[in-house]
Amino acid sequence: MTTQKMYNRYTITAALPYANGPVHIGHLAGVYIPADIYTRYLRLRKKDVIFVCGSDEHGVPITIRAKKEGVSPQEVVDKYHQLNKKAFADLGISFDIYDRTSSPVHHKTAADFFSKLHKENLFVEKISEQYFDREAGQFLADRYIIGTCPNCHFPEAYGDQCENCGSTLSPSELINPRSTLSGDKPVLKNTKHWYLPLDDYEEWLSDWILKGHQEWKTNVYGQCKSWIDNGLQPRAVTRDLDWGVPVPLPGAEGKVLYVWFDAPIGYISATKQWAMDHQKDWEPYWKSPDTRLIHFIGKDNIVFHCIIFPAMLKAHGDYILPDNVPANEFLNLENNKISTSKNWAVWLHEYMESFPDKEDVLRYTLCANAPETKDNDFTWKDFQAKNNNELVAILGNFINRALVLTWKNFNGKVPPAGQLTDDDLAVIEKVKKIPFDLADSLEHFRFREALGNFMELARTGNKYLADTEPWKVIRDDPERVGTILNTALQIVAKLAAFGAPFLPFTSKKIYEILGIKELLWEDALEENILPAEHQINESFLLFEKIEDKVVDDQVNKLAATRNMNLQEKEKAIPGIKGEIAYDVFSQLDMRVGEIRSAETIQKSRKLLKLTVDIGVEIRTVLSGIAMQYSPEQVIGKKVILLSNLQPRNMMGIESQGMILMSEDREGNLRFLTPDGASENGSVIS
Repeated sequence: MTTQKMYNRYTITAALPYANGPVHIGHLAGVYIPADIYTRYLRLRKKDVIFVCGSDEHGVPITIRAKKEGVSPQEVVDKYHQLNKKAFADLGISFDIYDRTSSPVHHKTAADFFSKLHKENLFVEKISEQYFDREAGQFLADRYIIGTCPNCHFPEAYGDQCENCGSTLSPSELINPRSTLSGDKPVLKNTKHWYLPLDDYEEWLSDWILKGHQEWKTNVYGQCKSWIDNGLQPRAVTRDLDWGVPVPLPGAEGKVLYVWFDAPIGYISATKQWAMDHQKDWEPYWKSPDTRLIHFIGKDNIVFHCIIFPAMLKAHGDYILPDNVPANEFLNLENNKISTSKNWAVWLHEYMESFPDKEDVLRYTLCANAPETKDNDFTWKDFQAKNNNELVAILGNFINRALVLTWKNFNGKVPPAGQLTDDDLAVIEKVKKIPFDLADSLEHFRFREALGNFMELARTGNKYLADTEPWKVIRDDPERVGTILNTALQIVAKLAAFGAPFLPFTSKKIYEILGIKELLWEDALEENILPAEHQINESFLLFEKIEDKVVDDQVNKLAATRNMNLQEKEKAIPGIKGEIAYDVFSQLDMRVGEIRSAETIQKSRKLLKLTVDIGVEIRTVLSGIAMQYSPEQVIGKKVILLSNLQPRNMMGIESQGMILMSEDREGNLRFLTPDGASENGSVIS
């Protein structure tokens, strides 16, 4: 099954990884492996496709890392651009170009994009007060400001978020703010910036997404709907910083394009660079209505690729819009959230060093566990099981059996097919159908399902050999064995073709053993691919078992990381605060409550909006627990609410109190709950 509209070409983009660190398995499962599978599939269908990606090399985290390491931002991005580019290539991620946003082509493309919108008066100029470090002589991005959180009183909260309680903040809310550059208290100073008025595009976005793209994945559509329903606001496209694409206007010295504005333009500039390198015309891939544009991203980038970037493209007027944005959820590691700051990750470049020649094992495992509809988990034991029980025992076993039996009984030549039995015909009919199911799954971005279809082809072949037992029949009926092995070898050839998007390294090995050139998709649909008497090459094992010690070493490595984080956590545990008088404590009004409803806040990854019944009234409370609890998990829980805390507005919602939580040494939050059947409203004393 194919998409309803026929396209002459495809532009496939994969989210630009940030060049301040290496790529990990969460990135791969969420974005790069699905994008590569889909692109390889299109190429097998002889589609005109370009697959673009590159390093996102601007923004504050780059400058913070450079300052921490005592090097220039350019040195930071050069290091990680090369590291990630090689790691992607080693895993077989088949980008047509892996570019970078620090390139001259990108700077010009982004500046020209801004200039066109500015010339047509599509920006709004605003003067606002922002913190300025007088000693450093520069305005401060939110992450360059720290202070005491007004909610939990954590002394090292950032200007945009408190990582202790999860509250979303603005720099003006911090108590005793100070600059991370000089340590001084910053001052407020007027600065001018340009804003994209997203509210002007709200009606258009509503029609285009909510009415025109109801086929988008539920998580993508739902997040877009939430943003649009809550009302869109103007968004700054420039900021005061010395690292990035300079704002191309007189009097805008010291200002650069905001990274969220400049980064998606990197897809366009990468296409331009590719076109120059290959003497092609880049414009049809971005401007022709018969081109299908598809963005592969993680869920944290949905708003940028579905609302903001399309609004930019619409404002510009010359570009096509994305037809689909199949965003995935997050992948966890050993039942814990992947954390780059805590080194709780499996880094791609380290995997390639530890598991040489096992690129496809990782690709297979991450596709099988892809977080397509909800967060999923990677464990080393499951990695081992996927390899040993599926790749070795099913796919590898079937192919090796078919090839070894052919060599043993027919000197490596494909035997002619004789009289087909009903069992043979049933298997052949099933084998004919599977590629169409597989294609339908890929066309609709259901990659786990597609991988299952591919493995069903291998299971069918494996069962066929197990049922027919040619090793027993050979003495009495060699012609029958020839028919069985001919059928099996045709399935092996199909596995090479239809497995190429998922397991490109394995596919290439199968082709080498079969001694045939790589097949296109339509060619592989033929019933007989290998002619009788075709000479195949000597077989070798495609996969090998992974022993317990190998995965135990990886688990122990993570355990050492966890222990190190615990030690750091212990160092960071604050001492007991100073004594307070009982009269001060007695002013706290803490009551038993029950959570009646809970919902996510689409613009916040950490906050849940809770409705809490405290007996005398119903309260709305925002709580920073969304990273550890889903709304469904908390409904009905008995909690303790600090009910006379001064209300605070967050994310446009008034929070009327604070739910008391405990935090363990790993930073996990747990509810403090009353013992027994305490009534709602009971006072804690």
